[in-house]
Amino acid sequence: MAYVIAEPCIGTKDAACVAVCPVECIHPTPEEPEFETEKMLYIEPETCIDCGACEPECPVEAIFEEEYVPDKWKDYIRINAEWYEKK
Repeated sequence: MAYVIAEPCIGTKDAACVAVCPVECIHPTPEEPEFETEKMLYIEPETCIDCGACEPECPVEAIFEEEYVPDKWKDYIRINAEWYEKK
């Protein structure tokens, strides 16, 4: 089970979660060219180790364990995965 970044991240892209991720599964990072053009950050489900370090760092509470993503944001499970499929 991976963590998922949902709608509250849109327009915020606070990278505090990136800094604490031990497996570097949150992208784009501020150092990547896509950071300026992407509207939010994404967690790579295949790399996420479900440690939860990112969740308390998010200032807009946009990060959820996959099984606890609110119903209104369930599409973000797919959206996070698809962002990595395009890469």
